[in-house]
Amino acid sequence: MSDVIVVGGGCMGLSTAYHLAGAGSSLVVTLVERDPTLRRSSTLLSDGNVRVQFNLEENILISRYAMEVLESFPQDMEVGGIRPQVAMRRQGNLFLTDDSGVPHARAGLERQQALGCDVRWMDMAEIATAFPPYSSPHLVGGTFGPEDGSVDPAAVVDGYRRAAAGAGVSFRQAEVSGLVAGGDVVSGVELASGERLEAEVVVVCAGAWSTGLLATAGVDIPVEPVMRTVYVVATDVGQGAELPSVFLPSGVYLIPEHDGTYLISWSLPDDPVGFDFTPGDRGRFYDIIWPELAHHLPTFDRLEVVGSWAGLYEQNTLDANAIVGEWPTVTGLYQATGFSGHGFQQCHAVGRHLAQLITGTEPSLDLARLGPERIVSGEALAEHPGRII
Repeated sequence: MSDVIVVGGGCMGLSTAYHLAGAGSSLVVTLVERDPTLRRSSTLLSDGNVRVQFNLEENILISRYAMEVLESFPQDMEVGGIRPQVAMRRQGNLFLTDDSGVPHARAGLERQQALGCDVRWMDMAEIATAFPPYSSPHLVGGTFGPEDGSVDPAAVVDGYRRAAAGAGVSFRQAEVSGLVAGGDVVSGVELASGERLEAEVVVVCAGAWSTGLLATAGVDIPVEPVMRTVYVVATDVGQGAELPSVFLPSGVYLIPEHDGTYLISWSLPDDPVGFDFTPGDRGRFYDIIWPELAHHLPTFDRLEVVGSWAGLYEQNTLDANAIVGEWPTVTGLYQATGFSGHGFQQCHAVGRHLAQLITGTEPSLDLARLGPERIVSGEALAEHPGRII
């Protein structure tokens, strides 16, 4: 019998298991994952962007901690002489805005700076000088975080997996078909094979599959699997230049890769809901995303789609923020879900936070407002009226 069963072997489950087993813990921790390759997990299908540019204090603090962790991740996660190379690339994130969005951008900037983040305002004249391809006739400026950037999700997974195993976590390849709960107490999980694994604590970190799994214990959460396509495009814009990732007010974003290659995506209300991993067709990019991009950034009026992939957002339809903690009516049942596209960068702080809650340790960050209680009451905790993806 385990003390804790963690369901889900992506970055969130691995971080949680690692923190539960670390620091001399005597807990018996088992992590159950049906597909160790994680080929359909949101972690490995992530574009790897990390940033401090949020507006909710909790999200900012979570990201600040992530930046600290990633700085020393290779050394801290070294096992058997192997260091995970997360390839941290601090190209910066630039969030552009029009006139109507300036008050929201300024308010977010003030909060980020008050919490010690290196973020500054740039007007469009400054942007046009520093990053000419991002000059826009319709936008007035934006906030720039030079320490934001990208990391390799596979390396983060590998680091946590090795470190968790080294700390004593047991790994089980199996599909969890349901939670075992009697009345108001969880007692384990049931596998698709019919076998039951017992534990007094179960942590559901199953990403977009969490909703169906939690429902087997009578827990209803407003999280649905939303498919998002990332397009890989080639253009002659910015070849050899160091450009930041850029985000338009509508939510279209570009992440520069190398030699004129960019990752581009746009989450829209009509994105497919369900477990479909078929990328959207290229016509969707050329007919919908490209016109929005070229309207605001005319330099990108020439490009070609050279690839694409699709992954899932575990979209919290209440407020697009994480649900983290123990379900108030089922003792021992914890969850980390509903990240709505932010889970990869939030796994470090959330995994530590769950471990602290479970072990009765004083939390390093006050994340109480992200707890499941707001889901029960229906009280949304949103970023702000502006668009932060």
